[in-house]
Parts: sequence; structure tokens; C-alpha cells
Amino acid sequence: MDTSQYMDMFLEEAMDNLQTLNDSLLQLEQEPDNIDKVNEIFRVAHTIKGMAATMGFNEVAELTHKMEDVLSEFRDGELKVTQDVVTVLFKCLDTLEHMIKNIEDGVDEKVPIEGIIQELEKISGNPQQVSAGQKNAETKGSSENTTVEAKDNSEDNAVKTSEADVSSVALNEYDINVVKQAGDKGFKAYEIKIDLSENTLLKSARAFLIFKNLEEIGEIIKSIPGVEDIENEDFEFEIQLVLLTKDDEDKVYNTVSNISEVEKVDVKAVDIKSVKEKKIQENTSKEDEIKARSKSQAAAKDTIKPKPAVSGTRKKENKNAAKKQNHKKVHQSVRVDLERLDKFMNMVSELVINRTRLEQISSNYKLTELNETLEQVARTTSDLQDLVMKIRMLPLDTVFNRFPRMIRDLSVELDKEMKLIIQGADTELDRTVIDEIGEPLIHLIRNAADHGVEPKEERIAKGKDPVGKIKLIAYQEGTKAVIKVEDDGSGIPVDKVKEKAESIGINTEGMSDNDIKNLIFMQGFSTNKEVTDISGRGVGMDVVKTKISSLGGTVDLISEKDKGSSFIIRLPLTLQIIQVLLVGAGNETMAISLGYVDRVIDYSDDMVKITNNREVIIYNGSVIPLVRLYDKLGIAKSDSRKKYIVIVKVGEKTVGLMVDSLLGQREIVIKPLGKTLQNLKEYMGATILGDGLVTLILDVAFIV
Repeated sequence: MDTSQYMDMFLEEAMDNLQTLNDSLLQLEQEPDNIDKVNEIFRVAHTIKGMAATMGFNEVAELTHKMEDVLSEFRDGELKVTQDVVTVLFKCLDTLEHMIKNIEDGVDEKVPIEGIIQELEKISGNPQQVSAGQKNAETKGSSENTTVEAKDNSEDNAVKTSEADVSSVALNEYDINVVKQAGDKGFKAYEIKIDLSENTLLKSARAFLIFKNLEEIGEIIKSIPGVEDIENEDFEFEIQLVLLTKDDEDKVYNTVSNISEVEKVDVKAVDIKSVKEKKIQENTSKEDEIKARSKSQAAAKDTIKPKPAVSGTRKKENKNAAKKQNHKKVHQSVRVDLERLDKFMNMVSELVINRTRLEQISSNYKLTELNETLEQVARTTSDLQDLVMKIRMLPLDTVFNRFPRMIRDLSVELDKEMKLIIQGADTELDRTVIDEIGEPLIHLIRNAADHGVEPKEERIAKGKDPVGKIKLIAYQEGTKAVIKVEDDGSGIPVDKVKEKAESIGINTEGMSDNDIKNLIFMQGFSTNKEVTDISGRGVGMDVVKTKISSLGGTVDLISEKDKGSSFIIRLPLTLQIIQVLLVGAGNETMAISLGYVDRVIDYSDDMVKITNNREVIIYNGSVIPLVRLYDKLGIAKSDSRKKYIVIVKVGEKTVGLMVDSLLGQREIVIKPLGKTLQNLKEYMGATILGDGLVTLILDVAFIV
């Protein structure tokens, strides 16, 4: 059986289920007597095992099976939920995640599972009695072995019923003749009714595994549902088959019942005489017989037959089922490959560029008759652009969901009592940003746990709650998303930062306390004298700053002694299409993201003052540093007498950028600079304007 078509579904479902297990185990550790949570964990683990066995990943299935043994003892009250037991289960989850990641990346590395299996067996007190070879045979559905699952778990037991319980499959004249001719050659015909578990996720894969095993002992001449419906998963959890084989009824039953996620199997011999009598009583019209015959003959070329013409009752059932299916589809979502979304986004981006070009041509040649059409095109393009950006958006929950487990592990490792509070996990960001933001957040949370939150005794001495709180907060603010990592710990020690700065040759004279605290973002800067696995190497904060800047965002620090620290990250909601202000610097045209622009003012020489050898301007009672853009970027100075100051805000910092001209507001598409120019940190990318001119987009965060 070729399972490659189900691989994407398996990987996605497996990772989702592992995350569910992770969250549920954390909750179970807090509520050890929550039997509903135990049952939920057991069901999810069982699903992973079934899916892995179907896809042929036997080691994943074996490890999950051992995990089920422990969970089964939780469920039966034979084992108590303790921190040590949960830690072993988490190790098991980490191993499973590693194995799934290897499958996803196509890595052939063999992940050792013997050690974790021994730990699980030690907990369950149930040493492994089945060899790996036997286990592999059983998961492949071998008819010679009885599955361990069927012995251990009542959920897996396939139930065999009497012949009276089996509803007959409708056979047409052609099918009856095939069965009769096969009988003359020593073949027996069996009607098989199979009920799959309602927890089965990969129904199609499971159905084809059943067909594959049955075809090893005979030939399937009829299938309800048909092969097309099975491929499309357009069926419930019941499959009816007619099989020709020389084996006996027990062999047929064992072949199917040994497959996991098969809940019930009914097998009975086909009685040709009774089927013929029933056929005569039905008085099927000649036209129906011809249709049924032509359908069956066309399908006879295939091993598995498509769905035949059915009786009135079944037609009615199918009609109702189709109605149900259509009702379900209204609320279903569609999985789309991310590469296709990226291509879609690029196509919309090109559309925006060409729309701008058309507007420029219309303006240059004063083609007024084009204006109305162009306005309509502009509206449609904007709607399409909004839609594709919304499609690309993902909730931050996909990043945040890993952190409760991380805090739990750090709490054990550091011997500190800590609690993580998450707010605004439903805030959405562009997928590109989501993919990149995880690493900086990990550094910030680990630092909050290690540097920020004090040990229990120290917190009590300060009159604080013994349990340290780390907050992860997200919300949308205009065109930006704001993420805060806050702790109620000891805060950033200014004296230690100052001491460290001076020891590595940084002059802190004249710097405010806030500026000194922000030195922790410098490369290799760490106040932790003891290097641990958690922090102290001085790479964390530097990585945070660099990564967030590369995403067009900013990070600010607010800290108060013994009150705690707050890291505030501001990120653009999307990195593809943005609103910009076009400015002239020297003879060059530059773009500045409107997300940074606070206001624009006219420049005059008497506004400029000198303080600490730096140019500043006084505006509305505030002292704002001045940056002459042509000097900063090394551009030839313009002869223009009229100049402007674009006041930009990057987090808590405000700076005035002196420019020579203002060229208006545009909606532009950000294009990467490529490998040759990627070291130009002053620019975040380039764009193509309506007149075909390539314009660089300033990285305001870097300049500030």
C-alpha cells in the first residue's frame, strides 16, 4: 500500500496530537485526580499509535503503546500521577516529537527508544514480553499473530458476531454469476462487514490496509463504499465487502480483526440460493440489470470494485448521508500548502506593482477615461491583498503553546516555583513573522526564569508571593503587534550592568539608568558570572535584538528594582505589502514605513542645538536627536534649500530624520535585497515604484 499521499496529513495530525498530549499532561500534573483528562490523554495517545501503525512507523507505534500502558494504570487507579512519572512521559513525548520531525525532514537517523521504554516499563511494572520483530509483524497486520493491542485494550478488540447479525450486501446478476463460477472452482464467497473505531483519523489509509490484507488471501469482488469514495474519505466508519477465497471463515476474520482501529468484524458465507430467490422477488427491471452489468464489467479490471447500483432503501440512506456530508462541508476548512500561499502572495504583490504603474501612466498622459476603471482595479486589488494577508495570518497560540511546558521544566531544573500567565494568544501575525518569533521569545522567557524570578526563600523575605509570575501578553496596536514578556522578579541590576560595561571598555558617563539597562542587548554581554545551560553565555539578548530587527520590529526594556522587568516587542503584522512615505535624500529616493512615522515638520537652521557633541532639535518641549540622512547613508548632499524633518518613533525612542524632499505616500511591495546586498543593514528591502524605479526601504529601527 502506498501511504505517501497521507504523509502530510499524518505529520500534521501527529504534531497536533503531540501538542494536545503536552498540554493535557501539564494540566494532569496540576489536577492528578482528573479522570476525564486521563481518558482524553489515553484517547489521543491511542490515535497517534493507530496512525503510526497505519503508516508503517512501527517504532513510533511501539513507543506510544508502552506509553499507553502507563496511562492505562492511571485510568485504572493502579498508579498515582507524580512529578517523576509525568517527567518520564514528557521525555517520551520529546522522543516521539524527535522521531516525527525526522520523518518530516526525511532524516534517516535511528532514534534510540530502548532507554525510555525501560523507564516506562519500570513505572508500569509490565516488562516487555513481545519482541520488536513480533511487534513489527503485528502492526503490519500479519494474520499469523494476535495483536498486543487486542489483548491489552478493550477498545481494540474486534467483535465477531453471529451470521444473523450480518446485513446482506446487495448482489446483482453479474455478481451472482461470478460467485457461482468461483464456487465451481473451489472458492468460497464471504460477506464481510467491518466497523472502524470512531476515533480513526486516517480512514482511507486504514481501509486500504484492510483491502491489502484481504487481497493476500483472496479477491474482493464488491465494495460498499466504492474505491473513489474511500480515496476521498467520503464514507462513515462502516465498510461492506464480498470476498472470494479458498480459506475458511476464521482465517478471513483473523486477517481483518488483527488490524488496529477495527472495532467490529462480521463474516458470513454467501448463500447463492437465497440471494437468487431474493433477486427474483425484487423483480429488477431489465434496464437496471444492464446498467449493473456494464458497471461491474468496467470495474472488473480493478482489484477493488467501485460502488454498484443500490437498492431503494440504500439510495435513501446515501441521499441522507450526502445531505449530512454537504452540511458538514460548509463548515470545513481546506489545508493549503504554504508554498502555494507564498506564490499567491507574490502574484498579488506583482499586481500591486502593475496597478501603481498604470496609475502613473494614466497620470502622466492625463488619460481621464481610464480613471474610473483604475479606481475599480485599485479597490479590487486592495480587497484581494487584504484577503491574502488574512489567509497568511496565524494566531500566536501556535508559538505560545510550547511555553507552559518550558516553564514547568525550568521550574523543576532551577528549583523555583513559577507560573506562566498567557494573554492574547489569539492575536494574529503573518506566517513569516510567526516562524521567526519563537527563538527570541524562548530567550526572553528563559532569562525571566533564570535572572528575573528569585528563589522561593528570597521572595518570601521580600514579602512577595512565593510563586513567581511570568506573563506573556500579546495584542494588536494599529499596524503593529505588541508582545510583552513580564516577570515580577528582582529587575535588571543597574550597578552590575554598569560594572560589566566598564570592565569591557564601555564609557557609561552621562548615560541614563534606562540606557545602561539596554546595554544587555550588546553582543556577548552577560552579568551572570556562572555559565549554565539556561543563561550566562551572553548570546541570548543579542539574538533577540538581531532577530526582531530583521523582522522590522523593535524591542524595549522597562525594569524596576524588586518589581520586575518587562520586554516589549513591536512587530509589523505583515512583511510583504506596507504603506510608506517616499522621501528624497540627496539625489536618491528612499521609502520609510508609515508604521514608524509620527509626524513631518519643516526644517530651519535655528532649530538645531548641540549637546554632548550631538545634534538635537527642540520640538514641543522635547529634545529629539537629529540624523541627517544623506550623512548617515553616505549620499551626496542635495542643493535643495527646503528641507524637512521626519520624526520617527521606534518603541520608546524618538529621532528626527532630515530629508531633502517629500514625494508622497505609497503602498509598496517589499522585495528582499538578495545575497549580494544582504549586509546593508540600513535597508530592510527594496521596492519597484510605478515608473519602474527601484527604491530602497530604510530600516528605521536599525538607524535609530
